[in-house]
Amino acid sequence: RREPLALINLKKKNEETGEEELASRLGHCKAKATRHIFLIRHSQYNLDGRADKDRTLTPLGREQAELTGHRLASLGLKFDQIIHSSMTRATETTEIISKHLPGVKKISTDLLREGAPIEPDPPVSHWKPEAVQYYEDGARIEAAFRNFIHRADAKQEEDSYEIFVCHANVIRYIVCRALQFPPEGWLRMSLNNGSITHLVIRPNGRVALRALGDTGFMPPEKITRT
Repeated sequence: RREPLALINLKKKNEETGEEELASRLGHCKAKATRHIFLIRHSQYNLDGRADKDRTLTPLGREQAELTGHRLASLGLKFDQIIHSSMTRATETTEIISKHLPGVKKISTDLLREGAPIEPDPPVSHWKPEAVQYYEDGARIEAAFRNFIHRADAKQEEDSYEIFVCHANVIRYIVCRALQFPPEGWLRMSLNNGSITHLVIRPNGRVALRALGDTGFMPPEKITRT
C-alpha cells in the first residue's frame, strides 16, 4: 500500500474541470529518496543467563561491538538514527556502537526482540520451539518488517541511513521478506555476531541486498556466531 496509486483517491475530481488530475496527485505521492538500512546483529553474550537482564555481553562481545561501531563510523555516512531491540544484549551493543556515532539518536522497540518468525523449511532438529511461539513472535516480527522496511515517505527529500540493532532470526526473516523470497527459508542463512547486513530500498520500492552478515572488518579470532 505504498505504491503511489494506492495513496490517492481516484474518485476525487477537480472542482473546476471535473477531470482527475491524476499525474499531479501521483507526483505528490511518489518517493524521491533512497533508504539505506543497516541491520546489525548483537554481539556475543552470556548464554548461561536465565533472564534477559542476565544475558549481558561477554568481554569478546564488547570488543566485537567496538569493531562494528568503528566500521560503521569509517563509512563516513550521516546516520539518521539507531533503532534497537529492547533486549539486553541488543541494548548493550547499541550503547557501544553509539559511542562511535556521536549525536545519532537511539530508539528502543519491543518489535525487534528475538523470536521465532515462521516455521522453517526444511525443519531443523536442534531448534523446535512450541507452535504457539510462531503465532506470538511471528506476528510481532512481521509487524516490525512492515513498520520499518519500506520505501521512503514522499516527504523525504534526501537519502537516509538508518541502523537497526537486533537479532539473527529477525534479520534473516526481514531479508527474506524484503527480497520477496519464501520467508520459510530464513534459517538457511547464518549471521555472525556484530555483523552488518545492508539493504537498499529505492524510491520505486525495489530492494537490493548489498551485504549479508559482513564481519570482514573483524580479525578472524574475534568472529563468533553464538
